[in-house]
Amino acid sequence: MGAHPEDGEREQMGAGDLLVKGAEMVLPDRIVVGDLRVASGVISTVAPDGGVEPLAGETVIDGEGYLLIPGAIDPQVHFREPGQPDKETIGSGSRAAAAGGVTSFLDMPNNVPAATSMAAMQAKIDSAARTAVTNYGFFIGATPNNLSDLVDAVGTPDFPILTPGVCGVKVFMGSSTGDLLVHQQEHLETIFGGTGGIIATHAEDEDRLNARKADFQDRTDIAAHAEWRDDECALIATKRAAALAKDHSHRLHVLHLTSGVEADWLAQNKGNLITTEVCPQHLTFDDEDVERLGPRLQMNPPIRYSKDRETLWRRLLDGTIDCIATDHAPHTLENKALGFPMAHSGMPGVETSLALMLTHAADGKCTVSDVARWMCEGPAKVDGMVGKGRLEEGFDGDLALVDMENSRTISDGDTWTTVGWTPLAGMELTGFARMTVVGGVQVHGRSTGGSLRGESLSKPGGAGSALKFA
Repeated sequence: MGAHPEDGEREQMGAGDLLVKGAEMVLPDRIVVGDLRVASGVISTVAPDGGVEPLAGETVIDGEGYLLIPGAIDPQVHFREPGQPDKETIGSGSRAAAAGGVTSFLDMPNNVPAATSMAAMQAKIDSAARTAVTNYGFFIGATPNNLSDLVDAVGTPDFPILTPGVCGVKVFMGSSTGDLLVHQQEHLETIFGGTGGIIATHAEDEDRLNARKADFQDRTDIAAHAEWRDDECALIATKRAAALAKDHSHRLHVLHLTSGVEADWLAQNKGNLITTEVCPQHLTFDDEDVERLGPRLQMNPPIRYSKDRETLWRRLLDGTIDCIATDHAPHTLENKALGFPMAHSGMPGVETSLALMLTHAADGKCTVSDVARWMCEGPAKVDGMVGKGRLEEGFDGDLALVDMENSRTISDGDTWTTVGWTPLAGMELTGFARMTVVGGVQVHGRSTGGSLRGESLSKPGGAGSALKFA
C-alpha cells in the first residue's frame, strides 16, 4: 500500500529506503514527471518515465500533483547555541529548517561564548549529532588573535583540513562586538593569508559605522537604521574583502548582499574566487515595509529601498549572486517590542524561505528551476558540499515534496522556531513542503487542511549527519 503525504500514515521502513512515485521532479536540466528511489539514504534511481516497482520493506510515497525538489540548503543561520536557548538551539533550529523543506544548514559562530576554537566547534557538532534532524555544518569565528585555532579547524592554504561539520571561517568586518570583530588590516591579512578553505564575511565597514554613529544616535525612527548603515558602508567592506581574497588567492563568500551598488560592482569584479548570496527578505521587502512592520524587519545589514531590491533580483537572475541564504537570526518578541533602536537586529527565516521563494516563482518573478538552483545546487557548489543539492543518482536522498497548488496564510503560531514568530505573518504563501526527507528518512510532514505547522516525524538525532566538504 502506498502512503500519501496527506493521509498522515507512514509504513514501517528500513532507514533511508523509500520510493516517490509520479511527482514532478526538478532535475538539474528539466522538470519531468517520474519516480525516484532512495536506497540506504542515497538516490539510486531517477526514472523520468516512471514505472519503478516498489520493493519489499520500502516506503512508497504518492507524489502525484506535487513538486519534488532536492532538500533546500541554508548556508547561513544563527541557531544561538550555546548560550541563548530562549532564542534558538541547534535542535529547535533544525526542526524549524525541516518544517520549511530545508535539509542542511551552516551555522554561524556568534554564540555565547563565541565558537572560536576547535573544541567549541566539536561541542556544536556533538550537540547536532544528538539533537538535529537535518544535516549540519558550522563556521569557526575569526578573532584578531586566534590564527592557530583557525588552522586547527581548517588548515593552511598549502595544507587544508577537511573536517566533517566544519565548513570554513567567518569574519565579521563590522557589526559585531568583542573578539569576533576583525577590521584591522593586519589581522585581516593574517587570516586571509594563513588559513585554508572558504572565508565568509559580514561586509560592513566598521570605521564608517563608527564615524557616522553620532549623527544618528538621537534618532528613534527606524528609517535611521538603513540611513546609518548605508550602501557605501557595505560597498567599502565588500571591495576590501575582495581585494584581500585576490591578493591572497583565497576563496571568499560575501554574506547577505543587500545593496544594488554592491551587486553591480560584483557583477564586474567578483571573478572566480568570490561568491555571494542574498536573503529572501531583501528580495521581498523595502523601506516602506520596514516602516510598517518596525523592528520585526530590523536586521544587519538592513533592508533597503525598492531600487536595491530590484537590482538584487536582476543580479540574482543574471548569475552574479550565486545562492540564497536566510541569515536566520531569531530574537524574542519581547526584545523586538522594545522598539528602535533598542531592539536587537535579526529575524527568523529558515522555515519560511523555500515557501517564500516558491511564492515569488508562482508570481512570475522567477521559475521553480531557478529556486532549486539558488537554494539547493547553489549553496552546495559555493561551499563544496559532497553529495548535496541535486536530484541525481549517487547524490544523498535529501528531498522536499512541495505543494504548489494550495496557498495558505501564515501566522506566528505556525512556526517551529523557539521565538514563535515570523515577519511574514499575514502573508499568503504557496510552496509549503508537504514532506521533508533527510537521507531517505521522513523528518516532517503536513496535510491538506491540517495545521500549517505540520508534524515532526523524526526523533532528535534520528536523521541527518555532519556535512562533508570537498
